[in-house]
Amino acid sequence: MVDRDAAVPLYYQIYLQLRDEILSGQRPFGSAMPTEHELAELFGVSRITARRVLNELAEQRYVERKRRLGTTVIFKSPAKPIEADIDQAMDSLMALGSGTTVNVIEVNREKPNPTIAAALQVDAGQDVIRAVRIRYLDGMPIGYVVSYVPGDLAPLITPGNLAKGPILQLLANAGYKAVHADQTIGALQADPQLAQALEIAPLAALLRISRTSYDANERPFLLTFAHYRSDKFTIRLDLHGTRYAVN
Repeated sequence: MVDRDAAVPLYYQIYLQLRDEILSGQRPFGSAMPTEHELAELFGVSRITARRVLNELAEQRYVERKRRLGTTVIFKSPAKPIEADIDQAMDSLMALGSGTTVNVIEVNREKPNPTIAAALQVDAGQDVIRAVRIRYLDGMPIGYVVSYVPGDLAPLITPGNLAKGPILQLLANAGYKAVHADQTIGALQADPQLAQALEIAPLAALLRISRTSYDANERPFLLTFAHYRSDKFTIRLDLHGTRYAVN
């Protein structure tokens, strides 16, 4: 989404969105980027603007453009995985949910894009449920959270249920307990949509947490992208043991 009334140029708004999708792993190494035509249609901009976006990504070495072959992601995260105790991590997330309030923005059934389908191991034609919430602390928005679950979990993921407590707790109560999770933490600049939702200036710094949770059968059942204000949210790791905490 782009804000045509914002002071930030359209091409740069789109660039930020695509760059952040690459950095977070939504567009992994080797994946194909949209063509100029597809990008122009997706964001409702001109081919010239779309070309500028892809060229900017190429100049910053996030993608590589080849004539007749298209544009491909070439960025590889230098981050190394760190093992942490899943129970401690889930406890911290539950505590965060219990200590804040949430406003459910939307819950929709939709067809997943290739990245979402791959993360949840569902077919491209199979529905997923997308839930968007804003989390508040003392009346102030601190987090914009987007979660996806397979379509067969739709009866659980309702606005009423999500307003009552953390989605992890909701799913755990229904028998979907996270046995392990893959999590990536990065930084990004707020696009106009996130800036408006979190009541911060456009391009302000955000923490982005991408997490895929798996059940005992190694089935991914929850994919979450959480965007937190860096001035109101920090992450603390206890490097002397296996404990992991979120503040």
